[in-house]
Amino acid sequence: MSAQDPVTPLDKDEPEAQPIDLTRADLFLNRHISLLAFNERVLAQARDPAVPLLERLKFLCITSSNLDEFFETRVAGLKELQAYGTWQVDVDNRSPAETLRLVTIKAHELVAEQYRVLNQELLPALAREQIHLVPPARWTKAQRAWIQRYFDEEVAPLLSPIGLDPAHPFPRILNKSLNFILSLEGKDAFGRNSALAVLQAPRVLPRVIPLPSEIVSKGHAFVLLSEIIRTYAGELFPGMQVKGFYPFRLTRNSEMFVDEEDVDDLLRAMEGELSSRRYGDEVRLEVARECPPEKVDLLLKQFELEQSDVYSVDGPVNLSRLMALIDQVERPDLKYPPFTPGLPRELIGASGSAMGNLFEAIRKGDVLLHQPFQSFTPVVEFLRQASQDPNVLAIRMTLYRTGADSAIVDLLRQAAIRGKEVTVVVELRARFDEEANISLATRLQEAGAHVVYGVVGYKTHAKLTWVIRREGRALRNYVHLGTGNYHARTARQYTDFGLLTCDPKIAEDVNHVFLQLTSLGRVPRLHGLLQSPFSLCQGLLERIAREIDHHRAGRPAAIRFKVNGLTDREVIQALYEASQAGVPIDLIVRGMCCLRPGVPGVSETIRVRSIVGRFLEHPRVYYFENGGQPEVYCASADLMERNLHRRIEVAFPIRDPALRQRVIEESLDYYLRDNTQSWLLQEDGSYVRVEPGDAAPFSAQSTLLKALASEGPISIG
Repeated sequence: MSAQDPVTPLDKDEPEAQPIDLTRADLFLNRHISLLAFNERVLAQARDPAVPLLERLKFLCITSSNLDEFFETRVAGLKELQAYGTWQVDVDNRSPAETLRLVTIKAHELVAEQYRVLNQELLPALAREQIHLVPPARWTKAQRAWIQRYFDEEVAPLLSPIGLDPAHPFPRILNKSLNFILSLEGKDAFGRNSALAVLQAPRVLPRVIPLPSEIVSKGHAFVLLSEIIRTYAGELFPGMQVKGFYPFRLTRNSEMFVDEEDVDDLLRAMEGELSSRRYGDEVRLEVARECPPEKVDLLLKQFELEQSDVYSVDGPVNLSRLMALIDQVERPDLKYPPFTPGLPRELIGASGSAMGNLFEAIRKGDVLLHQPFQSFTPVVEFLRQASQDPNVLAIRMTLYRTGADSAIVDLLRQAAIRGKEVTVVVELRARFDEEANISLATRLQEAGAHVVYGVVGYKTHAKLTWVIRREGRALRNYVHLGTGNYHARTARQYTDFGLLTCDPKIAEDVNHVFLQLTSLGRVPRLHGLLQSPFSLCQGLLERIAREIDHHRAGRPAAIRFKVNGLTDREVIQALYEASQAGVPIDLIVRGMCCLRPGVPGVSETIRVRSIVGRFLEHPRVYYFENGGQPEVYCASADLMERNLHRRIEVAFPIRDPALRQRVIEESLDYYLRDNTQSWLLQEDGSYVRVEPGDAAPFSAQSTLLKALASEGPISIG
């Protein structure tokens, strides 16, 4: 899968003592191609017959959604760099133009495979289960009558067709909106010949419409909004005939550009920029396969795109909208079995069914949470008890993504209304959540909370909560640190770790971080936390070097990391040096990975695998054998330049021996054993799926579900 250029063979005539230049461009994989390879692995889940059928469709939708973001951000960025004449863009020293050429080839291949999977595998399999996307040619008389009424009552009133002429120029096309270009024949109301029209599908309408059960003979039947509009489009142009009807979709650059150094109010600046996102520079054009070349050329000219930017598709132009079908089909047998996230036994109250006093439980010892196998509820309950406890004086929290109608935001508001000192660091620049975060920041301020927006030039990505509680004559600090967002919905879909502790040194560190975020002043050296952009990168590099020293001295040495992305050149070179010294290195990298494993003389001791399964792997874990005294950190930061140098991130140590062993087993040991959802990265950048062979099948995620959760509908979390 997605092989890249091979490593240039080492010159065998060179003296053996000649050191290998670890900065060589061919020792690094292209990050954009690597990200597309991740989406190939996601799409492989849609092809896997072992995955329940509706979940396979979901993986197809996820791939489509991921590609949208890929074009909106990464392809858009490459096009900008190309326009600016920038040469070097990546660790592999490819020019933006060359990277864009390779990315375009791979993206076309991936899109073609998406629609092949849809049309040749998923739709026939769904039909066998009596789940149908019914085309107009197969509408029954009763169905056609119902669809006609639906069009007349629900669709037609919202349509605004635009016939193109000098007074009606080509309309501005919203980012990722569904549109149609129509060929017309005949005279309009003013006696003129009309040839073209453009029509935008209303964004408020569903793209997949279920047919009522009384007009469906068996199972479930759905129709696409695009097919409904196509069938009855002629009614919008009285006196004319619709000779051609072609769906298209435009993807635009969705990055936001705010000169943070030159604005007085970041919130107001972000609000102003949000509206322009819908009309950023054009990046990609998706069109129905049957769209004739002259119409495609017209669209290309209109949007100033090239032929390589066109993606002709055999099906809906936005596959992610098929997610609605999954939500409307009640077929538990075609979905993953439901489960109830577990609770750490330390938090179960005396009744055995509900959580007791969390402050009392945390004082007895640190509490580790592993979502989604364990519930996110303790995090919400921690804030609930803090907001209601008269002994709690202050709450401080970072919010990056939290979701609509967040219970956490409501609890923070309640705490502020009750007179507690509430300070919230809201990251306004969380990509695609900017509008939601502006809204919650306003709500918090209206309740009396102090809201700050982080640090200019640095996104606040750390996941921290700090609670100050009066206990007797003293104050005690309680904290929660996490690898994932304070987001209840994603906590059921992403794997993440969270730590509840009142360790004085950790709490003091968290206090210093908050003081830094609010006052912008210098803080003392942290006791246990590693923080970007100050100590995290250097701390990891020092520990990698320490493993080299341990190995050379004959002491136990090993490095094991679990991250979402590995692209930072400095870290990769340090890992190469450790491998050259003989240190065993296991890396679990979900997505982008620029490191080449298995290169002779460079990375022979490094193994890289990616896990793609039911849940999105999201925790960052850093393990160092440390001469037989293992050191383990959980973190919000990936091994990417942006995380290590341009964000506020935190890595926190797991000091309790039992909890440390849990993190090692649950995030590393199990995943390194996985032989059902694991992919091994090859030297050339391709991935090979691990097969059980003669060994017993082992799934890390399934094992954790059995160990930490229970079967049945979700009741908590």
